[in-house]
Amino acid sequence: MLENEDIQHILLTRTPALTGRYEFLSFRNAAGGRAWLSAIREKAQSVAEVMASVEKDKRWVTLAFSWNGLRALGVDEGSLATFPEEFKQGMVARAEMLGDTGENHPDNWVGGLARPDLHAIAILFARDAAERGRCQIEHDKLVAQCQGVEVLSALDLEATPPFDYAHDHFGYRDRLSQPVIEGTGEVPTPGTGAPLKPGEFILGYPDEDGPPANLPQPEILSRNGSYMAYRRLQEHVGRFRDFLREHGKTHEERELIAAKLMGRWRSGAPLTLAPEKDDPALGADLQRNNDFNYKEMDPHGYAVPLGSHMRRMNPATRRRT
Repeated sequence: MLENEDIQHILLTRTPALTGRYEFLSFRNAAGGRAWLSAIREKAQSVAEVMASVEKDKRWVTLAFSWNGLRALGVDEGSLATFPEEFKQGMVARAEMLGDTGENHPDNWVGGLARPDLHAIAILFARDAAERGRCQIEHDKLVAQCQGVEVLSALDLEATPPFDYAHDHFGYRDRLSQPVIEGTGEVPTPGTGAPLKPGEFILGYPDEDGPPANLPQPEILSRNGSYMAYRRLQEHVGRFRDFLREHGKTHEERELIAAKLMGRWRSGAPLTLAPEKDDPALGADLQRNNDFNYKEMDPHGYAVPLGSHMRRMNPATRRRT
């Protein structure tokens, strides 16, 4: 059984947020950092809390810490040594391995995100901008009361219309192939495969290879937690539209090119099932929009090019993208 009362909501729930804010914090001294954490931890909802009150709540908070942040809060060196080397090093030290070179080098990261004293991220999701503003003022007051706590930078988030379904900045329907985690009670939709073991995402549970192993110690530091990668990407929506206009004479041609690049029409309809024209009803139908198999239905990539986003993400039989 998953201990939903001890798992942060962001791991297993989706909230009806239309706006949000990330705040990146540094702790100049352990006492100030712990005072901030003691005050804000009660505002960070668990999975169980959100499932019980999501319809009436107006804001949802998640907290995350870097390895340096745990050290700044006063976690002992013995416990810190039990974390994986990748987490201890952080993304800046692993930049070349991750491909963060040239214009993507950490020297060019904005908001102080490459600083070693980036210790924590406070993530706020809110129903509207008014609630986000109220929460920001409340958090500013808390930070001012905690000696040595500093907000290095912040990023405000806004959903883009239409608001009736999730989509990315390029207009493609999103959240179509989220994995189902065993123990959540969710039922996989056709084509998405069997539920995955919870340990693939949440520490302290069996994963696909077996029982949990090599967890940070003591257990309270790891069980029901996870590892989060925060990456800020610059997406060139205008250049993408220019590319479509350069290579497609008509609206229909441009939309087909966009679909070939992704593997789906922007409505979410997969090219495997709708190779000639868009089918918005198919794209919106969770019982159909993932129910296909490349090996059996498009082995040579005539419908969905082998270099499309979907096939690059899962080049085998395509059970998830």
